[in-house]
Amino acid sequence: MASDTPTFADHLYSPGPDNPFPGIWVLKRRIGKEIPHRLGSNEGLDMPHRALREHFGDAMVEHVYCYGDSEALGVRERLVRLHGFDLDTLLVDAGCDSLLALVLRATAPAGTSVVSSAGTYPTFGYFAKGQGCRLIEVHYEETSDHLAPDIDALIDAAHRHHARLVYLANPDNPTGFVHDEATVARLRDALPDDCWLLLDEAYHDFRDDAAKPSFTRALPGVIRCRTLSKAHGLAGLRVGYAIAEPDTLAMLMKVRIHYAVSTLSLAAAEVVLDHQDETDAHIQAVLERRARLAEHFKALGADVLESGTNFIGIRLADAELAKRVNADLLDEGKLIARPAHPALGHVLRITAVADALEPGRLARLEQAVREGV
Repeated sequence: MASDTPTFADHLYSPGPDNPFPGIWVLKRRIGKEIPHRLGSNEGLDMPHRALREHFGDAMVEHVYCYGDSEALGVRERLVRLHGFDLDTLLVDAGCDSLLALVLRATAPAGTSVVSSAGTYPTFGYFAKGQGCRLIEVHYEETSDHLAPDIDALIDAAHRHHARLVYLANPDNPTGFVHDEATVARLRDALPDDCWLLLDEAYHDFRDDAAKPSFTRALPGVIRCRTLSKAHGLAGLRVGYAIAEPDTLAMLMKVRIHYAVSTLSLAAAEVVLDHQDETDAHIQAVLERRARLAEHFKALGADVLESGTNFIGIRLADAELAKRVNADLLDEGKLIARPAHPALGHVLRITAVADALEPGRLARLEQAVREGV
């Protein structure tokens, strides 16, 4: 007579609807014991990796044999301890870009409409069009002292085009503008009932109010995406996380790549999160450099946009001037950023690194600010 008690094979071959290959780390947690003999894995467990050992050492090699923890439990537990998230509201993936693609895949089938600001972080629109969505872009709200995503225009477009998803970078890239909580809540509440709000919070750590407890809450109908690429300096390892209600994360898990984050990336993220004091010191240093950079260009008469990020945005007189300055600096081996979208072609973005503060480093931009040429 068959037993109703789950067996080892039940755990192994019936992982649930979200992931048909949960991996050994998840499996060990489910059965509550170690698995010393890995005889069914198709990873290259007996590869000697002599070349890797020679170049990177044994510690590196230990991270390359196996797929990573598909649930990234160690990273999520550290985020919970550091910031007060609920564990079941966190999903770790391969950076913010991967999360943007994942959200589109889950919420906006081909042929549906999605809405964003014209000139905001372009990867969202790139992914949306690649998926076959209809991308609706609304202009920024721009005045003599203001350049920001237009919340009312986003709301109006979502209703007129029956959008399934609205994208808002907050803080914005490339302007650096920060919408407060009340404004974001107004946007969320005003959207159609079947329309999701995707908040790209890649630069959240540089906000003046980043530590507010309310930012750790999952919000109905909202998916927040953050990254360890900016404040934590792990851009090359691709680690980001989403904050959303558990049911929403379950929806994302159904279409997520199982092992998008490597064991090496997860291990590095855990180490960095265990040393948050270094990250906090780095953030403060960035904010000080951002202030110095902004004051320097303001003193020259530049139109410097207020920023809640690790960069400043400068508005020049027109897009042609910005294009020339950007090209001239690149010809000198100096890479800044100019939005590709014509709506924001007059904006130049400079990251607040120490090199940007070196005297003469941005002389061409300084000339353009002073002389308009």
